Amino acid sequence: MSDRSYLKDLILLRNDPSKVGVVREAAERGEVDALYAMGLIYAEGRGVEVDLAQAHYWLSLAIEQGDRDADMLRNVVGSQMTEEEYQAAKRLWSSPGPRVLH
Repeated sequence: MSDRSYLKDLILLRNDPSKVGVVREAAERGEVDALYAMGLIYAEGRGVEVDLAQAHYWLSLAIEQGDRDADMLRNVVGSQMTEEEYQAAKRLWSSPGPRVLH
């Protein structure tokens, strides 16, 4: 993990949803720890509603950058997803919006 480990602050997100924005900004810049953290945030509902499609999406971006822990967590998330959630994750992945920078 990098010096900018967003994971250590995730406990704070249970009580302060405003911190999600900082992690999201870092994830959108392509910081791998933040990508993983966004997946965990959505998987566990830390500062946001649980959204397994979003969790799957952010974890997929982290995996794309070689994060093996994200691969393990995405497998757990995937095992909990309904077919509808999985299709939503596929739509997020294939949508023509801006992708995170590498």
